[in-house]
Amino acid sequence: MTSFRAAVQGGEFLITAEVAPPKGGDPTHMIEMAQLLKGRVHAINITDGSRAVLRMCPLVASVILLQYGIEPICQVACRDRNRIGLQADLMGAHAIGIRNILALTGDPVKAGDHPDCKAVFDLESVRLLQLIDKMNNGFDWNDKPLTDGATDLFVGAAVDPQSPSWSGLQSRFERKLQAGAQFFQSQLISDFDRLEKFMSQIAAGSNKPILAGIFLLKSAKNAEFINRCVPGVNIPQQIIDRLASAKDPLEEGMKIAAEQVKLASQICQGVHLMAVKREDLIPQILDMAGIPPIQTA
Repeated sequence: MTSFRAAVQGGEFLITAEVAPPKGGDPTHMIEMAQLLKGRVHAINITDGSRAVLRMCPLVASVILLQYGIEPICQVACRDRNRIGLQADLMGAHAIGIRNILALTGDPVKAGDHPDCKAVFDLESVRLLQLIDKMNNGFDWNDKPLTDGATDLFVGAAVDPQSPSWSGLQSRFERKLQAGAQFFQSQLISDFDRLEKFMSQIAAGSNKPILAGIFLLKSAKNAEFINRCVPGVNIPQQIIDRLASAKDPLEEGMKIAAEQVKLASQICQGVHLMAVKREDLIPQILDMAGIPPIQTA
C-alpha cells in the first residue's frame, strides 16, 4: 500500500491523522477510530510510546491497520531499542508490507508512566534516518550487505517550526534532509506567522512536503494543560478565551481546528491532525475546513 508515497510524489495536499495504539491486547477502539478516517486521510500515524507512555508495539498496531485496508505511518522512536533492535524491526516492517516510517528520537522516560525504567537512545532521529537510508540501499549500519534484500521504506521526520532556536531549527532540518527524510510532520502549530516564516526561510527549495500539526483543543482547561506540559507550545490567550466563553467548548475547538486547517492549506503542503480520543471528529473538522474526501483511483 503506497498511496501516501504516491500522493507525496504527486504534489497533493496531504492529510494524515494520529491514532494511538491500545493500552492492552484489544485493538477494537483503535480499529474503529481508524476506519472512520478511511477516505479522509492519506495515512494514519501509529505512535511509538508517545510521551513515553506504555502502548502496544506500533509495528503490530500498523499490521492490524493493514489488515483492514488502512495505510499506516509507523512511528519508530530510538528511546527503547538499540541499533540491532531497530534494524530488526525495520526489516520486519518491510517484509509485512509497512512502507511509511516516521523516524523519531523519542520522548524522555521521565515524562511517562515508567519514569524509573532505563532508556536506550543508542541512536537519535538523524542517525535513524541515516540507518534507514543505508538499509534502503542494501546495507546495515556497519555497511555490510543485507544478503536477503534491501528494504524499501518511505521515511519522514518531525520538525518544530516554533523552536526558540532558529539556527538550531535550520541546522536540524537540513541534517534530516541530507539523511534522507522524504516528508516532515510538524509539532502542534499555534503560531502560523512563525510557520510561514519557516516555510519561506528554511523549507523553501527543499521540495519535501511539510505537514502542519493541527490539534483539537477540547476546552480551555485542555489548552492550559498543553501550555503547561508540552514544551515549545504556546497556545495564544485569545484561543483559550474563545474556548472558555463558548457554550460548547468542544464545538468551538472543532471550529478553531478547521480555521487552522484552512490557514495551513495556504502555507504548506498538508496537515497532520491530532484529536486525542476524539479521532471520530476529524472528518467533521475537514468538512468545516472545506477539505473534500480523498479521491482514490
